[in-house]
Amino acid sequence: MSLDPIYYAISWILLRWHSLWDAIGVPDERVIGTNWAWILSIFFLVVTLRVILFPVFVKQIKSQRAMQALQPKVKALQEKHKGDRETLQKEMMELYRTEKANPLMGCLPMFLQIPVFFGLFHVLQHLDPNISDANKQLYGWPLDQFNSAAYAHLFNAPISAKFGSSAAELAALGADGLTVKILAGILVLVMMATTFLTQRQMILKTGWAEDPQQLMIQRLMLYGIPFSLLISGALFPIGVVIYWVTNNLFTLGQQQWVLRKFPPLQMAGAKGAAAARPAPGTKIPGGKNPVQPARTGGLFRRKDTPEPTSPVVDTKALAPKPGAKPVNPKKGARPANKPKG
Repeated sequence: MSLDPIYYAISWILLRWHSLWDAIGVPDERVIGTNWAWILSIFFLVVTLRVILFPVFVKQIKSQRAMQALQPKVKALQEKHKGDRETLQKEMMELYRTEKANPLMGCLPMFLQIPVFFGLFHVLQHLDPNISDANKQLYGWPLDQFNSAAYAHLFNAPISAKFGSSAAELAALGADGLTVKILAGILVLVMMATTFLTQRQMILKTGWAEDPQQLMIQRLMLYGIPFSLLISGALFPIGVVIYWVTNNLFTLGQQQWVLRKFPPLQMAGAKGAAAARPAPGTKIPGGKNPVQPARTGGLFRRKDTPEPTSPVVDTKALAPKPGAKPVNPKKGARPANKPKG
């Protein structure tokens, strides 16, 4: 399947934003070694796509809430059909269908952004100043804007260059290899860190899953993806890394807002859960809660102020036993002085 429609769409968005910054008066010339009009165009490409995908992001949060609420039923099915994997899968699919929960919805926003990522990768790779004028005008690029984007820099490093660029590629762009490697290396590390924080924020707010498959997916998202970027990041053009970092920062802010708007089950019912919380020492059937409580300590596990606890009073111990004589509360008190007759 051809990705040309995606290349055209990404190019169109970039060109529209660049034309807007040009009309506002953002200069095309380098300021502090940076062509800010093109950097802002990449930044607002992220904003445009995230606004479009926002309804899908909300559905992702709601789907994760539904999956979290189903964990007790999933655990019960696992105990019931232990050793019968085929029946367990059928029962779980029926449970998801009945409850209208989709385990794949949690990954949908990421899957939708993959074609955009590869589309931007291709468009930036295409920004070669040595190709013919006919090829420069592919995907709707005017010649002047193509030439401007082909030589766009971030702190004296071309946005189409990458950590692994060859000496010939850097020479064609008129770039210094050391500058490109330093800037690209820093951006890749930032990309890894923000990717890790994005996944960690979600897990801290929703809690670790009890289902082994869901738990494996959570661990893969938390550790596997950031680590893979250490190797693959060397192949990404600087412009793509800018897109990824901007997308992660946008996701962190968006998740924080959505998690406040649609808090996890434990946070939404905190008052009711506190009232129904078992007394200290009470054994819970099964040994532990089917759904682990969400942590509310933020990205870096900042501890919340503990809630004040009131002493538990045993009202049954204070009640009189059946058949016991009532106790006169006034007995033993000093009698009042009788009036003299």
